[in-house]
Amino acid sequence: MAENRVNPISVTGADLHIELSGEGSRRARLTRALRGAIRGGRLAPGTRLPPYRSLAADLGLARNTVAEAYAELVAEGWLVARQGSGTSVAPRAEARVPRPRSRPAPAPRPSLSLVQGQPDAGSFPRTAWAAAARRALNAAPNEAFGPGDPRGRPELRRALADYLGRARGVRTDPGHIVVCAGFAHALRLLSGSGGPLRGTLAVEAYGLPFHRSVLAGAGLRTRPLPVDEHGARTGLLAGAEDVRAALLTPAHQFPTGGPLHPRRRAAAVDWVRAGSGRILLEDDYDGEFRYDRQPVGAVQGLDPERVVYIGSVSKSLSPAVRVGWMVLPGHLVDDVLALKGEREAWTGVTDQLALADFLDSGAYDRHVRRMRRHYRDRRDRLVALLAERTPHLAVSGIAAGLHAVLRLPHGTEESVVRAAARRGLALEGLAPYRHPESTGEAYDGLVIGYATPPDHAFASALDVLCRTLPALP
Repeated sequence: MAENRVNPISVTGADLHIELSGEGSRRARLTRALRGAIRGGRLAPGTRLPPYRSLAADLGLARNTVAEAYAELVAEGWLVARQGSGTSVAPRAEARVPRPRSRPAPAPRPSLSLVQGQPDAGSFPRTAWAAAARRALNAAPNEAFGPGDPRGRPELRRALADYLGRARGVRTDPGHIVVCAGFAHALRLLSGSGGPLRGTLAVEAYGLPFHRSVLAGAGLRTRPLPVDEHGARTGLLAGAEDVRAALLTPAHQFPTGGPLHPRRRAAAVDWVRAGSGRILLEDDYDGEFRYDRQPVGAVQGLDPERVVYIGSVSKSLSPAVRVGWMVLPGHLVDDVLALKGEREAWTGVTDQLALADFLDSGAYDRHVRRMRRHYRDRRDRLVALLAERTPHLAVSGIAAGLHAVLRLPHGTEESVVRAAARRGLALEGLAPYRHPESTGEAYDGLVIGYATPPDHAFASALDVLCRTLPALP
């Protein structure tokens, strides 16, 4: 039986596994393996092969064996050899891959989008972020690139404690902050097996269905709190005896808009203080993007030992930067760290170091101020166009955030969303955000994400939106 040999060979800096299997001489087996790699596409046309001596050493073959195999493949047209340029895969040696089974053509994706929850991707501060990353990597100690701390890098936790205290009124220190990969990751940690969330959780009647599914997947039941122009009706928490935790968006109710009224903030804090083991989760959604109102501080500042404050950079910077944070009461820190694990579910160190520098250098503040002006201009253009072309439709939730809610006539939401899709515009209705057990007033509407389109497509997206909206009856 001929020996089988599998070796990685270096091809222009990359590894390629060659299997010298089957019968025949070593040259025959090498020729067959190279031919198969070319035919299968692992060696693409134009790929430069290693010199004879290098490949012979890698595979434990004689140099002449490799030279003869190359010469045979050159003669067959699989390879080309040029003086001074070495040997490479011939341009005509195209990979022969089996054709996939035919499938129905997917439906065309809309070319325009006003879907909420996405910042303007073209406004990511590439130059400033690259500078922050370069400074951070140059200054980082060697231990930063070894086994780390599940709490997150100390540089970032310190920078977050300073920033959140200054900009959001959060009362904390680095020891109470645990870095995570975003809000959903935080919710999974808190609601997972052994986490502090158990039983029934109060949530706002309108909110992200994905968050409700995370909680349901962890075995938690969610009970809706009605919302109005003043936010969630937190006074109803006092009558919910089986509720031990509540999830709120106090800075800007998602998606209907508006900050939680001061009396309702006080009611939420009174409720969490009144019962042993109660927890208030604060999602600081859109807390940094405000336009027509004074900044609203975090509820966490009223009771740091009963409120879990959760934030991320998915809206302020980019959802591609998977960095979020939990500001935890002292008695929950060790439990959450145990749930996170020693080396699992961590956020990349390089992003943490870059964000710490971005915060410390003031680049984050400058970026937020610039984007606040940018998004305010977009919001103003949206509102002005709606007032001009559809004055009979009311728009709300525009004092802050990255989206607006447009009220529609009863029974028209689904048809408007479908009509927009036919015209190449992705839109979301309000109904998917409504809790399925909510008994309050329901109305038709659109959640319009005016931050999403690139600059060159914004006017077109607004025009399609206005042409799709129902006219006066």
